[in-house]
Amino acid sequence: MPNTPVEVKKSQPMQKAPADAWTTLRQEMDKVFDRFGAGFSMAPFDRLFGNMPVLKHESSFAFAAPAVDVKENGTAFTVTAELPGLTETDIEVKLTDDMLTLKGEKRQEREDKDENYHLMERSYGSFERSFRLPPTVARDQIAASFDKGVLTLVLPKSAEAKQQEKTIEIKSGG
Repeated sequence: MPNTPVEVKKSQPMQKAPADAWTTLRQEMDKVFDRFGAGFSMAPFDRLFGNMPVLKHESSFAFAAPAVDVKENGTAFTVTAELPGLTETDIEVKLTDDMLTLKGEKRQEREDKDENYHLMERSYGSFERSFRLPPTVARDQIAASFDKGVLTLVLPKSAEAKQQEKTIEIKSGG
């Protein structure tokens, strides 16, 4: 039997396939945002896509810091926070020096019994957001209300702050 040389090719080890197309897309978008943020000395965007916890404590269900809107007019600042599923007893608003803090905790318990099974689920989550108030806020006049899952805080401006506001006339031609 003649000796015939056989070419041996080394194969690359198989790479583990990603779980699905969405996971691959998410990983690629994370890389894009990380590269983008690095150019501006920004923190990584991982937490936007759920890789890092938004809060200090992770909960058994997704309950991140609430969406908050802050508006200003001539007389006051208005802060609105969306808190679906909570009641006013689940929320705490505190003012300490120049820090306004919103805290909340959501607890859910569900029990379902039948002849053949017993289901018991518990989930907990909490959030805390703090805002540094400008010196123009009349701290003794802050008011809070809660309606249909929306917390509204009205932070009136002090009388001195209202008096200090002045419109400057703009002249043309430098």
